[in-house]
Amino acid sequence: MIFDANGWRLARVLRGLAVCAGLALTACAGSGIDLDVFSSKPPLGQPLAPPPAEEGAPPPAPGGPVVRVGLVLPLSAKGNAGTVALSMRNAAELALAEFGNAGIQLIVKDDAGTAPGAQAAVQAAIGEGAVIVLGPLFSHTVAAAGQTARSRGVPLIAFSTDANVAARGVYLLSFLPESDVDRMVSFAISRGKRSFVAVLPDSAYGSVVEAQFQQVVSARGGRVIAIEKYSSEKAKLAEPARRAAAASRQADSLFFADAGDTTPSLVQALAANGVKNPQPQFMGTGLWDDAALFANPALAGAWFAAPDAAGYRAFAQRYRARYGRDPVRTASLAYDGVSLVASLVRAGGGRISDDMLTNPSGFSGIDGVFRFRPDGTCERGLAVMEIGGGSARIISPAPRAFSAANL
Repeated sequence: MIFDANGWRLARVLRGLAVCAGLALTACAGSGIDLDVFSSKPPLGQPLAPPPAEEGAPPPAPGGPVVRVGLVLPLSAKGNAGTVALSMRNAAELALAEFGNAGIQLIVKDDAGTAPGAQAAVQAAIGEGAVIVLGPLFSHTVAAAGQTARSRGVPLIAFSTDANVAARGVYLLSFLPESDVDRMVSFAISRGKRSFVAVLPDSAYGSVVEAQFQQVVSARGGRVIAIEKYSSEKAKLAEPARRAAAASRQADSLFFADAGDTTPSLVQALAANGVKNPQPQFMGTGLWDDAALFANPALAGAWFAAPDAAGYRAFAQRYRARYGRDPVRTASLAYDGVSLVASLVRAGGGRISDDMLTNPSGFSGIDGVFRFRPDGTCERGLAVMEIGGGSARIISPAPRAFSAANL
């Protein structure tokens, strides 16, 4: 797992949508914590064809103008950070190869995982003609790099999951927990659920989820009965589980936000207090996209929000065929970043503006549809999955397009 400078992880195993091999413009078709991690053994699937050029925008002729794109990653960082950076660089180069005559050139820079390194890397990339920068990876490096890029009027698309570092001109192409909460609560309410209890880790991730949970439940006309927090020590789960169980007797939904290493213990503690799915209905975030949880009979019938797996499986197969190893989970972000820029270059003749990046119709990539909000955060289209029989099945497909409203 990737650990950020603040020392904790988000064990997320997300999947992708089979929308396209790269990334196409759907418009043309009609806290200080990073949560970035990866799965080292993604599943495989069928390869997808490279995306076609936008209609009316033929690829640049060989020898024509080349748009330079910075790619800033912690390539020389020690441990998993360096491993992730290498995999993301490979994915970026795979996207460039699959897109054909994209008319772009990658300028790869190493930030060593430090804020000064990120600033220097961005300055160097822009100095060499980059009109847009992809990366860095961590919140502290994005904050530093973003200041430099904005001062030069160059947009930056980063891979951190800390929404605090997002801004107009600094966009996060990442999986934000806010999208999971929004999708899950909205779906539950569409199925008639109205009263919610949440059991959340007492952590930075839990705080992000809590704020979004309260906001979305209220906005959708639901009611928060209680929010119970618990520490990372499993021995201390009994009391918050007891309180959550008592509150759940007045609720029809019980919302979780933790990974497979803690959720089973929490579910067991709730069962000891008489609370079992589906009364109330158990539901969670993309952290539940975990085979270990699928095998837990106590979670049969539980729901969680995550991307459909098909697009990522196909990407992983193509990556393995080219490099002889599995990609890290975040590699799809680098692939989509390069494909996005290539699409924008074809559509805009080499000019990339904030208005193009914040097109409300959004984009389609390996992990489904997404769009950048004007504040720099990323909204993603997610599916709702139901656990059962040792696997998870889609019970509400991810959207294939966004409405221009509600951006």
